[in-house]
Amino acid sequence: MVKQSIFGRIAQLAKANINSLLDNAEDPQKMLDQMVRDYTNNIAEAESAVAQTIGNLRMLEDDYNEDVKNARDWGNKALAASRKADEYRASGNVSDAEKFDNLAKVALQRQMSAENEAKGAEPAIASQREVVDKLKTGLDQMKGKLNQLTSKRNELVARSKTAAAQSQVHDAIKSIDIMDPTSEVGRFEEKIRREEARVRGQQELTESSLDAQFNQLEDLGEQTEIEARLAALKSGGAKPALGAASAAPSESTVEEADFDKL
Repeated sequence: MVKQSIFGRIAQLAKANINSLLDNAEDPQKMLDQMVRDYTNNIAEAESAVAQTIGNLRMLEDDYNEDVKNARDWGNKALAASRKADEYRASGNVSDAEKFDNLAKVALQRQMSAENEAKGAEPAIASQREVVDKLKTGLDQMKGKLNQLTSKRNELVARSKTAAAQSQVHDAIKSIDIMDPTSEVGRFEEKIRREEARVRGQQELTESSLDAQFNQLEDLGEQTEIEARLAALKSGGAKPALGAASAAPSESTVEEADFDKL
């Protein structure tokens, strides 16, 4: 019953679907850690049970081999006693011949008993060997599952660390997007552009004012020259310079017809 219980537990653990268990687990890593511990403990227990079962098998085999050896030895003794009885009978010693025949019969009886013991142990040995083979197979499967579990756990831990690192990078990038330093640079650049535009505007205003002042100066010089020439005409001095008429102010109210009256 104990052997069957151990074998059933080994078979159940060996057939466990790890992926299915992980899919239904809230925390796969913790579950894997627990499964690794459980498998390790069960393997240790199974190894002890298998070792005990193998020990029992070896004891049965030793007893069987002893029975076979005893049967062979008693058979040899029976043969030797029978031959000795034949020698005594051939020499006419009937009493010794019967004595050794009786010894041969005793040896044959013990031979048969040893053979029966050996024969009776054969089914138990065969059954025990079958159990041991199954236990060994189940134990090997459990060790394979343990290696699979350990590998799966290591893979999961590595993936978890990678995911955590990627999450940190993503959060960092997200925070950079929220407080993008390039946006500050852009605003500063826009501020500089506005300042540069304001300065250009001031320059244009200044240049316009200077042009107006120079234009006023030019108009004043022209009027001064006209007044000077008019005075010269009245005094009978120098004649007006060529092109003087075209230099008349644009605001003059003199009409061309007035000149025709002269």
